[in-house]
Amino acid sequence: MYNKSAKDPVVAAVTAGLGAGAVACFSVSQGQNLFVAIGVTIFATTAALVIDRLFFN
Repeated sequence: MYNKSAKDPVVAAVTAGLGAGAVACFSVSQGQNLFVAIGVTIFATTAALVIDRLFFN
């Protein structure tokens, strides 16, 4: 039978963004460029959402 997933993509995006944002915040405090940190956060969040959708749905 088809088992519909109850996962919410918004919750997954917020969770992934918070994790990546925490690491980016630490990196900025150590001298990394802010725009690089924002780019890394966006990339990591997108990658986590794609992996979650492809492998865990």
